[in-house]
Amino acid sequence: MSFVEDEVSDSGVESRSRLESYVFSCQLSSEVPFYTFQADEDDDVEHFLELRTICLGDGAKEENNVVEVSAMNHQGKKISVPVANLNISCLPMVNLGEFELMAPVTLRLKSGTGPVTVSGLHLVATENEGSELSDEDDDDDVSEEEMPSIKPAKKKQKA
Repeated sequence: MSFVEDEVSDSGVESRSRLESYVFSCQLSSEVPFYTFQADEDDDVEHFLELRTICLGDGAKEENNVVEVSAMNHQGKKISVPVANLNISCLPMVNLGEFELMAPVTLRLKSGTGPVTVSGLHLVATENEGSELSDEDDDDDVSEEEMPSIKPAKKKQKA
């Protein structure tokens, strides 16, 4: 799935952002207690991890399983935050909505033995100049001139 957004930069030049999304999933357990989501170093590309759900897997024990996320905050400092405390008998799954983090992100099973599955989307945002995009993308835009005008319905008169 991909999205294209128009933007006008400070220099007044129109550019477009392309956002592609890919399914993401990893499993945390006592054998593999952490996973680090890394991105390739590329100037024109930004990678994001959008967490959606965290759930216990088959064979989870009656214990608390705490999942912690480590990422950079707005000041560039690495912080760690617990995002889920799962228990097989009362809370086997949590929905995080669209919890979006910029790479790198480390997911860690802080307590418990799991297995815990973390799923979401890997988002890739690329910046493209307007002239680099093909004409196919421009055909999707419909101008107001091409749209037929909408007229109000006529009321029937009672006889």
